[in-house]
Amino acid sequence: MTPFHLAFPVDDLAQADKFYCQVLGCQRGRASGTWIDFSMFGHQISAHLKPGAAGNGVKNDVEGVGVPIPHFGVILDMDDWKTLAERLESHDDIDWIERPFVRFIGKPAEQATMFIRDPSGNALEFKGFASMEAIFTSND
Repeated sequence: MTPFHLAFPVDDLAQADKFYCQVLGCQRGRASGTWIDFSMFGHQISAHLKPGAAGNGVKNDVEGVGVPIPHFGVILDMDDWKTLAERLESHDDIDWIERPFVRFIGKPAEQATMFIRDPSGNALEFKGFASMEAIFTSND
């Protein structure tokens, strides 16, 4: 696997640090007064201080669910996805967009998914697959 890098805006670095480390379980990396790097399941994400730049965006319909655009996240094997879902559900202050559910049931690309917002309003999606080979499988 080759890790990806994503930079995104946040309103408050201390709040982002707490959320990404304590809630999502990311590891904190390098930081300055205007950004913090995190390891999210081995991928580098960088929260950059830019108050007011994050937001709710628009939504696209996927099987009757309004999926926020833009969003980011990771694809996990099903056991890790279930562990993360339980971790998030144990927090009373999660801003849920869509609680954990399974989409494309019975189709080749069946997947578990959940959507949350970070404290700045950035949308995140976490997907779970029983088989990683199904990630790019068509449902046709």
